[in-house]
Amino acid sequence: MAQFQPIRIPTDMAIEARDIVRGDAHEEVPGVRVDRKTDHGVEITRVEIFSDEGARLMGKAQGHYITLDVPRFRERNVGMRQDLIHAVTEELTSLMPESLEQSVLVVGLGNWNATPDALGPRVVERLLVTRHLQNVVPDEMKQKMRPVAAVAPGVLGVTGIETLDMIRGIVAESKPDLMIAVDALAARNLDRLLGSVQIADTGIHPGSGVGNRRQNVSEETVGVPVVAIGVCTVVQAMSIAEEAVHLLARQLSDDVKFYKILEELGETNQKGLVQEVLSERLGELMVTPKEIDVLINDMADVLAESLNRALQPHLDRSEWA
Repeated sequence: MAQFQPIRIPTDMAIEARDIVRGDAHEEVPGVRVDRKTDHGVEITRVEIFSDEGARLMGKAQGHYITLDVPRFRERNVGMRQDLIHAVTEELTSLMPESLEQSVLVVGLGNWNATPDALGPRVVERLLVTRHLQNVVPDEMKQKMRPVAAVAPGVLGVTGIETLDMIRGIVAESKPDLMIAVDALAARNLDRLLGSVQIADTGIHPGSGVGNRRQNVSEETVGVPVVAIGVCTVVQAMSIAEEAVHLLARQLSDDVKFYKILEELGETNQKGLVQEVLSERLGELMVTPKEIDVLINDMADVLAESLNRALQPHLDRSEWA
């Protein structure tokens, strides 16, 4: 039986944590189930952590994590964007409260002054908020409109107030039935940059992927169920270095001596070597695409439209676009 070690490499992505813990083992991580499918070009991976041991090994809370991968999203293909909207909408719809009378609070986490971290606030800007309209619109409209509120509370370094404290106060006053947190994530895999969306029913740990772990935002800490939506906007420079060594080994496979040395090391030891040599210089460095301004807006459009569709299934798009 394989010996699994708890994850020590920070990543916000549950599927990456599973792959790191699993390594080269030919069996699944204890307490974890994984299922994959493809829908209209979107690769959907479901990771379920169902035991205390699985949570300990993965460094993640027990629950369900859904990853939707569109590695070519950065090509800005309109059809691909619509496929992603469709897939995200379907996944979110299954997590919405059954009755339209049940209210939802959407919280855009992140720093609106730092583009890679501004996804949450930009999604909130594009949402249809309706909580304040409940006593204004005609009864016919009210019956098909869910009460939705949205807020971007900022970050501690900007406001001087812990984000969780602000959220708790808002939840206490507005009393939503569900909270949805939108945030930027950090990944290990370059292909996930602005190409992966993760949806989880476990809440969220802001800053965990970049080593700046804040208090978790979950049902236990805010008092209502929390669904988290995240998109990978940064990747660790160390990961790029590790991948470069791996690609170099493949490209120079004709150089038998060099290739044999790397092959004998194995992928795990290759990464360990990179860590040993470059950790002091690259350890905390995070990288984002040069087109981040455009891509963040594209992804904010995708998530906002998906949320609007899932939150307001009986409203025509012309009523909220």
